Amino acid sequence: MGTNKSLARGEATAEGVLRWLDARKESVVGDCGGRSVRRRGGSFVELSLSARTQGAHTVLEVGGEIDVYTAPQLRERLIELVEGGQAHIVVDMEQVEFLDSTGLGVLVGGLKRVRAHDGSLALVCAQERILKIFRITGLEKVFGIFPTVEEAVAASG
Repeated sequence: MGTNKSLARGEATAEGVLRWLDARKESVVGDCGGRSVRRRGGSFVELSLSARTQGAHTVLEVGGEIDVYTAPQLRERLIELVEGGQAHIVVDMEQVEFLDSTGLGVLVGGLKRVRAHDGSLALVCAQERILKIFRITGLEKVFGIFPTVEEAVAASG
């Protein structure tokens, strides 16, 4: 059984995943001005983060891939926002191309953090491939997930 099939079924071991990543020749390159960049097979993949205010909410626009390499940067940005007094956050994931379990963990951690400050964290995503991950994991029942930023802001007060 190949590692790709094992990964798809969630049966891969940590060792198998590491071998699979090595075979894909992925490596972390570093932080480039607010974006985490890594190389995959000669091309570069990055995570972009941009925050703006909309009413009483902070909208964090996320683009690229949220995975084991880039998720720590998202985690740090969410922590900065909450510690800076922004307890009502909307994470706009419309430009996210990939999301793994590490990324899901960061979002759950962000939700716990804002709730500890009597805040809210809503997600914006209309991409079926990303929404499927939330449905499979049952996290669509945990997060408020909306098709637009305007609907997320309106729903979370």
